[in-house]
Amino acid sequence: MPAASPFVSDIPAAQAMQAWREACAAAGCPERVPAVQVPVGEAVGRVTAEPVWAHRSSPAFDSAGMDGIAVRAAETVGATETTPVLLSAEAFEVVDTGDPMPPGYDAVVMREHVHRTADGQAELRAAVPPYQHVRSIGEDISATELLLPEGHRLRPVDVAACAAAGATELLVRRRPAVVVIPTGDEIRPVGTEPRPGEILDTNSLMLAAQAREAGCTAAVTPIVPDDPDLITAALREAAVDADLVILVAGSSAGRDDYTARVVAAAGTLAVHGVAVRPGHPVVLGAVAGPAGTPVIGVPGYPVSAALTFDIFAAPLLSALEGAAPRERPSTTARLARKLASVIGSDDWVRVRLGRVGGQVVATPLPRGAGVLTSLVRADGLLVVPAGVEGHHAGAEVRVELLRGLGEIGNTIVAIGSHDLVLDVAASELRATDPLHTLASSNVGSLGGLVALRDGLCHLAGSHLLDPATGEYTLPYVDRILGDDSGIAVVRLVHRDQGLLVAPGNPLGLTGIDDLTRPGLRYVNRQRGAGTRVLLDHELARRGIDPAEVSGYPREEHTHLAVAAAIAAGRADTGMGILAAARAFGLDFVPVAREPYDLVMRTSVLDDELLAPLWELLERPDFQNGVEKLGGYSCAETGRRIR
Repeated sequence: MPAASPFVSDIPAAQAMQAWREACAAAGCPERVPAVQVPVGEAVGRVTAEPVWAHRSSPAFDSAGMDGIAVRAAETVGATETTPVLLSAEAFEVVDTGDPMPPGYDAVVMREHVHRTADGQAELRAAVPPYQHVRSIGEDISATELLLPEGHRLRPVDVAACAAAGATELLVRRRPAVVVIPTGDEIRPVGTEPRPGEILDTNSLMLAAQAREAGCTAAVTPIVPDDPDLITAALREAAVDADLVILVAGSSAGRDDYTARVVAAAGTLAVHGVAVRPGHPVVLGAVAGPAGTPVIGVPGYPVSAALTFDIFAAPLLSALEGAAPRERPSTTARLARKLASVIGSDDWVRVRLGRVGGQVVATPLPRGAGVLTSLVRADGLLVVPAGVEGHHAGAEVRVELLRGLGEIGNTIVAIGSHDLVLDVAASELRATDPLHTLASSNVGSLGGLVALRDGLCHLAGSHLLDPATGEYTLPYVDRILGDDSGIAVVRLVHRDQGLLVAPGNPLGLTGIDDLTRPGLRYVNRQRGAGTRVLLDHELARRGIDPAEVSGYPREEHTHLAVAAAIAAGRADTGMGILAAARAFGLDFVPVAREPYDLVMRTSVLDDELLAPLWELLERPDFQNGVEKLGGYSCAETGRRIR
C-alpha cells in the first residue's frame, strides 16, 4: 500500500467523469445492471430493458365515445332546427361510452342532443358526420406498434398504456444496489448523544436517501474506524453485492484520510480531486474483482457529500440502468447581491428564489461546505463555471430548480437584517398555507435597503441607527432610496440589544466600556448590519477606537451565530438581541432598545402576496408568541410609520 494518499488534484468535472468511466470499464464493471421481469403494476420508476411492443390494439374494437344513440350518418343528412329528421326505433341503438358500435352504425349522437318522441322515435335537429363520437379500433394503440423504447424510465401513464396494450409483465433493469460505508473515529450513529469532538452519522442517512430517491436500493454498513486495513476490508466486502460503493469521509489529504489509498489498494484510483466546490477532494475509482464495482469517496462535509452524489453518483447510476440522467428544470434569475467565486473550479451555490416585479430573484445562501441547512433552505442551485470570477448584483444567471416556479411565485423575499421574528413569521405563514413562503436572507440592514433600491426584494428588514440624528432607518431610506414617496416603512417590533455573555456573566461585564479589557474576546456582526452600526455608535460616544476591541474584525451574519460562538466558548461576548441569548441559555447585559422596521415600495403594500403577512402581524396569538421570546415589544407591530 502506498505510504501516503495520492496528491489531491483539480481535474475538471467532465474530465473526471470520463476518467472514472474508463477506469470502471478497465476494471470489468458491468455496463448495465441485469434485467428482471416484473408485474406491470410494480414497474413505475423502473427502466425498460427492451422495447415494449403492443400486443393488442386499444381500443380493440370500434366503440362509442359518448353516451347517446348509434346512428347511420347518411340517414341524418338534411336535419336542421326547422326541418328535423325522425329516426324510427329500428334506425338507431342506445349506447353508453365504451360500448362496441353496433354493426352497420357509424356515428353517435350525444344523449342531450336527442329529442325522443312519444312513439319512441328519435328526433335529430342537426346532421352528424361519419364517425362522430366514435373511437376507432387502434385509435390509441395499434397492435404491433412500438409503445416504449429501451432505456425509458416508466411513469404511471406508461404502465397504464402498457397494460392497455396487453402487457402483464415488463422486462426492466434491476434497481442498482448502493452500499454506503461511513468511516471515522469521531463518527457516531444517529440516535446517540455525541460528546465534544464527535459527529452524528447524518451523511450516510442522507446519501442512502438520495440513492433511494434515484430509484436504487441502499444499505448502510456499520461505522468503520480510521484504519486503512479495516476500511479496505469493508470496501471489498461491500463491493461483492453492490453496483456502487460510497465511502463517506476520509477523501481529503489529512492524517486520517485514507480513502484514496484504500481505493488504490483495492482496485483502481481514477481521480482524487475534482475542480468543483464544494466537493473538491472527491475520490473516483473501481474495486477489482470477478466483476468490478465503481466506488466513490465523498467528502465528510454534508453539502459536499450531497452535491458530490448529484454530480457524479447520480449520472453513473442512471447509466447503469441505461437511462438518461435525470435533469431538474431551470430558470433565469437576477442575483440579489454580488457573488464572488474562485477561478479554477465549478462553484455550486445554493440560492433562495422569489418573484419580484415579474422577475425571479436569486439570493445566495451561506456557502460553507458544512452548512447543511443551506441545502434545506435552497430553492435552486447556481453553477458559477470554473473560468468565471463571479457575478455582480442584478446579473442574470441560470438556476437549476429545487422547487416549482409556482411555489417560488408565492414567496415573499425579505433581504436585510436578521431577526428571529421573521423566522417565526415564516413558520406561521407556512403552517397556515403550505404554498406561502417567507424567505429571509441575512445581509445586514444596509444590504437590504440596497437590494430594495435595485428591485431585488419585496421587503428590507432594517434597524440602522443614524448617529447624527438619533433616528432609526428613515435617514438611510432617504439617502439610499432618495426622497421617494413610493416607499413605505412598517414597524415590526421594538427589541432589546445588548451584550451576550456566558451564563452567570463570569467576567462581570457591565457594558460597552468593558470591551477594551485585555484578553476579552469579542465577536462582531458584519459591516452594514444595524447591530454593527449600533456598536460603532456606542464606541464613538465613548471615544473608543474599534482597534482596542479584541475580535472586532471577526464577523458573524446573524444574532444566533453570535450567540452560538459565545455558547461554544469561542468568544466571551458579542452584541445581539435578548431572544438570541435566551435561545442559547446565555446571560444578557442591556445596551439599547431599538425599533426594527420593514421597508418596502408602496406598490407591494396591497399586493395579495403580502396580505397573509399583514394579517399575521395583527393576530394577538402571534404577538404574544413573539413577546414570549424575550426582549420584544409588539406595541407598534404593523403600524405604518411612513
